[in-house]
Formats: sequence, C-alpha cells, structure tokens
Amino acid sequence: MRIIIVSGRSGSGKSISLHVLEDLGYYCIDNLPAGLIPKLVEHVRDQYERVAIGIDARNLPEDIDQFHQILDHFKSKGLHCELIYIDADDGTLIKRFSETRRKHPLTSKDISLKEAVKLEKERLEPIAHLADLRIDTTNSTMHQLRETISQRVQKHGKQLSLLFESFGFKFGLPLNCDYIFDVRCLPNPYWHAELRPQTGLDTDVEKFLGESIEAQQMLKDLKRFLQDWIPRFETSNRSYMTIGIGCTGGQHRSVFIAKQLFEYFQNESLHVQLRHRELQ
Repeated sequence: MRIIIVSGRSGSGKSISLHVLEDLGYYCIDNLPAGLIPKLVEHVRDQYERVAIGIDARNLPEDIDQFHQILDHFKSKGLHCELIYIDADDGTLIKRFSETRRKHPLTSKDISLKEAVKLEKERLEPIAHLADLRIDTTNSTMHQLRETISQRVQKHGKQLSLLFESFGFKFGLPLNCDYIFDVRCLPNPYWHAELRPQTGLDTDVEKFLGESIEAQQMLKDLKRFLQDWIPRFETSNRSYMTIGIGCTGGQHRSVFIAKQLFEYFQNESLHVQLRHRELQ
C-alpha cells in the first residue's frame, strides 16, 4: 500500500495536487483530522493500494505536533508513506485570495487575511519540517504544479526522483531544494554583448561555458558529490531530491550547469527532471 499525505498552506495548490493524485488512481480524502489517519488507512488497506490524504491547519494543534508519531506508526507497519508539502510566499498567497475573493479558513472578525496566512505557516511548521518533498508554487502556474506532481509521483518502484532546478539569486531562493549550489563564481556570459540576450540553452553560451576550465571542474565535483550521496539517500527510503543551481539572474550559468547535470544523471538511469525557474 502506498500512502501520500499532502499538506500546505491554503492557496498554494494543495487541492489541485489532490485532484491530480485522484486522476492517477489514488483514493483521496481531504481535510481529515490527523489523529484519524491511522484508523482510515487500517479501514481501507484491503480495498485500495494507493491512498492520498489532505491535511490542513484546521487540525487540532496537538494533532499536528504529534504528526511524526503517525509517520513512525506507518513505518513500523511496513507501509510506504510519503509527505508532500505545498507552499508559496506570503505575498503570493494574499494576492491569490484577494483575486479569487475566497475566504481563508483561519480568518475571522479578529484575524485578518495577512495574520491568517502567517498563523497558518506557524501551525503547519511541524508538518513542513517532516516533508519528503516541498514544492514552492510562488512562481509556478497551476498547470506546472499538476505536471510536477504527476511526473514525480509516477516514478517506477522505489527509485529516487531527482529534480535539477536552475534559478537566479536576485529573485530569491527556491524553498523546495534539498541542496543549493552557487555557481556565481564561474565566468559570466552576461558580460559578453553577443551572449547577453541568450541563455544557457543556446549553443554559443554552451560553447563558452563548455570551454571554461572552472565550469568543467565545477561539473566534475558536483557529479562526484551527487554520485556518492544519492545512493545513500535511496537506501534511507528517500523518495525525492531537489538540487538547486543558482547564478545571479538564472539565465546563463545555472541553466548550463543544471542541464549538464540533468543529461549526465539521465544517462545513469535515474528518474530525473529539469526545471529552469527564471525561463518559465
């Protein structure tokens, strides 16, 4: 039996994620009190091989604080359970609620929308801390979220799903990365007028960085590090890993390095994905 628990702040895409899982054949239940999860799983385990459960901040605080005990319970029973946490930054969540005119579940006459968004983050922190996969939808469309959930859940067997994501530091750190590598020390194509309007996906930029001794050494070191540690994450039952590669603007160096790593580990027969945040 495979269990996926989906949590996250309201407006980040939790409901959409559950809809995707339902389309993939999961028996889905949303807004279940956390304390009832073990009983639900025990009740349906003979009927369903795949179950997805949505958990939000309306749960009792004590249930959320003891959430790790639920995961330990599944582990002791030999059940495969994964926790996916969906989030976005405060400004994006407030904007989404303002545009849709939906009521935030924690707002009241005494709690404003801004306060509710902050309170929800505090309440869900114990769950966010335990997540196997964290997805930041601040700069993503709902279509991109659907694609991310679909691709990363539909992996084969227990093989680790690896995502390489390029980004620009000047636009903020991605929240969903397990590792972040800074490649701003590499030669910058931006300072070459003919390369500035291009990206790390273009032939001229690839040639420029491909001939850089520093870039090749960086790639060599990153490949060796990941080759050494990916198998150890797999043996610890880790299902997802996201590697962030950052440069200043997320246009040239990070895109090139992320693409090179994607192609290398794709040839290693891993389940690998590639995303360029600033090129979306």
